[in-house]
Amino acid sequence: MRRLLTLVVVLLAATGVASAQQQQPRPPAKPAAAPAKPAPKSPFTPPAFKITVATEGAFPPFNYLDRKGMPAGFEMEVAQEACQRMKAECEFAAFKWDELIPGLLDKKFDMIMSSMEVTSERRKRMALSRRYYLSPGAFIAQKGAPFDGPPSLLRNKRIGIQKDSTHADWADKSFRRSAQLKRYNTLAEALRALANDELDAVFGDKVQLWLWSQKAEGKCCELIGQDIKDNQTLGLGVAAGVRREDMKLRDAFNKALGEMVSDGTYKKISEKYFPFPMN
Repeated sequence: MRRLLTLVVVLLAATGVASAQQQQPRPPAKPAAAPAKPAPKSPFTPPAFKITVATEGAFPPFNYLDRKGMPAGFEMEVAQEACQRMKAECEFAAFKWDELIPGLLDKKFDMIMSSMEVTSERRKRMALSRRYYLSPGAFIAQKGAPFDGPPSLLRNKRIGIQKDSTHADWADKSFRRSAQLKRYNTLAEALRALANDELDAVFGDKVQLWLWSQKAEGKCCELIGQDIKDNQTLGLGVAAGVRREDMKLRDAFNKALGEMVSDGTYKKISEKYFPFPMN
């Protein structure tokens, strides 16, 4: 009888514990994590590609290094505008002149913009863009000189030229028998002679002559006459260089440059540096 009562008590206790466990409230379930929100879209179109543009950085105002040592100047502004129109992310780097073409071919960078004249030899080594500037030949003389007209007014006059230059080639072709051509080792030497009244005029690159006329030693003189353009002797102008396998890059640059010329952007950039057209 006692065993029976003990068994009943044990069963009742077990039933109570089970019932208590069933009635104990469960902790509330944690809410499901909200899905992550997508990152906001950038308002800017991502670049289509990235390129590095190389220059010498030693030929102001076309290319030079600014106070931070970064390439700057007329050519870099043209390049930056072209890059925006090509939807390209562009970086700029400075290299020594002799390293530019080898560096391009070795894929150290993708484009050269460093006042590089178009020549048949360069066409053999790389692809060249359309011309993006041309500095014509020009004459400079003392202010008030009576030569501000056609070159024929300089017949029998003393004309200074830098020897072994394209400008000397043009002067030889045009004035060999009608003027006194005086040859100098450098353009600077010829300009000093002009300032000292040892010459009647100097013939050379228009931009370089104009830059000299803006300095104290060149205040004596001014550009005269008309621009001289002669593809055979003075060249075709300056172009950008890319590798031959990168013709799509060249074509994209040409398209961007054409748009810049058409809509006046090129002119606005040029006027920041020069008081005369460069294309």
